[in-house]
Amino acid sequence: MSLLGIDVGTTGCKAAAFRDDGTLLASAYAEYYWQTPQPGWAVLDPREVWEQVRRTIRDVAARCDADPIKALAVSSLGEATVPVSADRRIIGPSILNFDVRGEEYTARIGDVLGPEPLYRITGHALGGHFGLFKLLWLQEHEPRLYEQTARFLPWSSFVAFMLGAEPVVDYSLAARMLCFDVDRRQWSPEILRLTGCDATKLPRTVPAGDVIGSVSDAVAAELGLGSNVAIVSGCHDQCATAVGCGAIGDGPAAFGMGTYLCITPTFGARRPADKMLRWGLNTEHHAVPGQFVCFIYNQGGGLLRWYRDTFAGAEHEQAKRAGRDLYADLIAEIPADPSRVMVLPHFITTGPPEFITDSAGVLAGLRLETKRGEILKGVLEATIFALRECVDGLPETGIAVTEFRAAGGGSRSDAWLQICADILGRPVTRVKLSEAGLLGAAIIAGVGCGAFASYADSVRTMVRLARVFEPDARRVRLYQERYARYRRLYSLLREYLRELAKTQPAP
Repeated sequence: MSLLGIDVGTTGCKAAAFRDDGTLLASAYAEYYWQTPQPGWAVLDPREVWEQVRRTIRDVAARCDADPIKALAVSSLGEATVPVSADRRIIGPSILNFDVRGEEYTARIGDVLGPEPLYRITGHALGGHFGLFKLLWLQEHEPRLYEQTARFLPWSSFVAFMLGAEPVVDYSLAARMLCFDVDRRQWSPEILRLTGCDATKLPRTVPAGDVIGSVSDAVAAELGLGSNVAIVSGCHDQCATAVGCGAIGDGPAAFGMGTYLCITPTFGARRPADKMLRWGLNTEHHAVPGQFVCFIYNQGGGLLRWYRDTFAGAEHEQAKRAGRDLYADLIAEIPADPSRVMVLPHFITTGPPEFITDSAGVLAGLRLETKRGEILKGVLEATIFALRECVDGLPETGIAVTEFRAAGGGSRSDAWLQICADILGRPVTRVKLSEAGLLGAAIIAGVGCGAFASYADSVRTMVRLARVFEPDARRVRLYQERYARYRRLYSLLREYLRELAKTQPAP
């Protein structure tokens, strides 16, 4: 018997099958590209994505004959939804969260509800990226598409629906719409009334880990699956990563290290709205019953890619042709001690606590003897300094983090994980499987179908830890001083950077 985890992201999808002892049997990945039909718009083509999801499932299933797949669950990106008909036809494209459409409708909530009342209902601060506002745009500007749509399904729900499940959504992805009542675990009548959103267009809400159907006979035959494969309700991708890291209760926090660096603390009861808002933290249901999560994040992986393409573009092309990991070569150049180069990582809109949009990146402290490895270390340090700003605020909210469980591509670097431990001042543990989100989805499938009695049981059986990086006392002291200097940099340059951002032409 095996369990299938599926993950649907903005630029690609993955699938992996695991034995119920955590052994990885097979995995597959397929890419696709989001499109920009007009400036500021960003959409995924659900037909293309669905084809690639089927391809990855088919690939994995073909290698699991000795351990047939018993159950599956899907994790996915948040906010975006897919319009579908009752008979499982795709009606139109999926508007992504960074698409500018819908921002004009935020006033319908903002002018009536203050920040704290909105947060108490939804667990989120107001923002135009949420799925609700994309639906309102469609309602006004694409009325025919809106009327033809039976349900707008988040991506996890959409894949499960196309496989044969009911059109439902788990609590974590429902929260990404900004019209979900976190405490009542249902769509908020108050917000639906304020915005004019039609509740009949939204899927029924369920907890993650519920059996919501089985793969249809026709789809099973096409994909090489057996009969009666259970479909279990999945969740938001960061929640699945937390499960795959073993972050299912107080203490350990997942630390996803991909394009986004995302720390996901877990806690057992909602924290005060005023304190969470002060630190820019959301509240969302975990996949684990009775638990909540919040997200501390920035685009640290994207900044590392910028460094690679800017400082080592030709080497990157050579490494690709040779099948070599250039990131490992570049990180081998960084010095052992903290960098003398101070970086302000405002290359793109920042994450919590401030979500700064009108700034720019800074490299400070350059000298003629500065090597590129020292610049890279400054970049890596800055991405963790930015996370520390929120991590240091967690005690005020009552959220405790004792260690970080690292997964994702960045977690393969010993040097970067040591930097994380030294700056954050807590142990950082690498999980054995870097694709923890897929393992998390498989664990959810296993709990849902009864292969495991509980999440604690499944984590003990399936999650394996590889190495612990302890903070180095000497470097911790050095980074305390460096962090204080980092905190001063933006305040010293704030007005100048705002002026500079206004004068820079759009790319």
